[in-house]
Amino acid sequence: MVACSERLAASPVATWEGVSGQMNISVIGTGYVGLVTGAVFADLGNEVICVDTDAEKIKMLNAGKMPIYEPGLEEMVHRSIDDSRIAFTTDLGHAVRSSEVIFIAVGTPPGPNGEPDLTHVIDVARGIARHIDKYKVVVNKSTVPIGTGNLVREMIEKNKQRDADFDVVSNPEFLREGSAINDTLYPDRIIIGAPSQTVAMKLLELYAPLERPMLITDVTSAEIIKYASNAFLSAKISFINAIATLCEEAGGDVLQVAKGMGYDRRIGEHFLQAGLGFGGSCFGKDLKALIHTCSKLGCDGRLFESALAINDTQPVRFVNRLKAVLDSLEGHKIAVLGLAFKPNTDDMRDAKSIDVISRLLAEGATVQAYDPIAMDNCRKIFPQITYCENPYQAAEGASALLLVTEWNEFRFLNFEKIKEAMKRPVIFDGRNMYDPQRMRRLGFDYYCIGRAANHARQT
Repeated sequence: MVACSERLAASPVATWEGVSGQMNISVIGTGYVGLVTGAVFADLGNEVICVDTDAEKIKMLNAGKMPIYEPGLEEMVHRSIDDSRIAFTTDLGHAVRSSEVIFIAVGTPPGPNGEPDLTHVIDVARGIARHIDKYKVVVNKSTVPIGTGNLVREMIEKNKQRDADFDVVSNPEFLREGSAINDTLYPDRIIIGAPSQTVAMKLLELYAPLERPMLITDVTSAEIIKYASNAFLSAKISFINAIATLCEEAGGDVLQVAKGMGYDRRIGEHFLQAGLGFGGSCFGKDLKALIHTCSKLGCDGRLFESALAINDTQPVRFVNRLKAVLDSLEGHKIAVLGLAFKPNTDDMRDAKSIDVISRLLAEGATVQAYDPIAMDNCRKIFPQITYCENPYQAAEGASALLLVTEWNEFRFLNFEKIKEAMKRPVIFDGRNMYDPQRMRRLGFDYYCIGRAANHARQT
């Protein structure tokens, strides 16, 4: 142990091999992050207790039913249930007393001013304090504002009822919905923000079976890494969308521009896909939190404000262009393909479909929508629109078809059948999924994002 600690002190970035052991772990919160984290650690051979205050969700999980859609998650949970490596409970006290390492993975929704709401994190910290009976490592897995590690430590110290030691670690997650299992098993890096090398060792041992690069930092730096990473990716998406607008006005092709940029190794090809912008529970929320933190500390946050503003305008421009093509949206049927914020998830949080559909309805259009997974969740938001069994039913009688989420099944549509079903052969592709020349040959008026073929077919 000492030799390993010395090696890590000399080289904080390491691929950890050769040391691992089963641990008793609890994960507080069974949302995307908590449930995936618990499932993966259990699958790696640890004893895991997942805790949630929602008794119905716990009942569902104990029955092997998943409250969220995530490829591979259900099978992984079933394996661990069968092998008695994972349990689900509402009993926080039992979980705390039974665990060496306690992960906090509860929600931190944004408040009106963008500042994350830490109510759930504080409640969990107080709960840990009530039940802590011996040394524990408490890990912030939730995306939390800078300084939360100190807050959690202070809350536990202030409220603990026994003379038990503990340490607080920041271990931010970087998983993507739709590929969360793979991202957890094969992360680009594992960030461990710990108050000392000794504390970091506990997390290093836990993550050892993954054999991935690990970086040990102080707690505050780990918290900043999470926000900095998401802010950079968000800014990259907004940058290419700003360039897409330039391409539309100048007659360029943003796909060619992005490809030319992406060959530069300093830039890279990832996150240079122009479209309707980013959605989901992370990027927008984290940008707002970073903007709030910059304001609080007197730092210049205009770069982050611009990235958010550009993203917010993308659905507005999209619907305005549709309105210009149809002259008016009043009384028109509009087909919307894709509702979830991204493929391979049923998550509707900050989905661009919400902005698009809201604007369509406000302009007097009727909406016929289809999504492979997310329609049940979308019904809670838009009970008034029509939900269809397939893309062809959605296209029936439509004056325009809008591609909003790039599900893979939409790549292989029978466009002759789509065209026959539609009232007018107009397609607005919000994800640049199709080839403009092919769509024009098929007889469609095709409009996409930042490409020169944004005009009617030639006759």
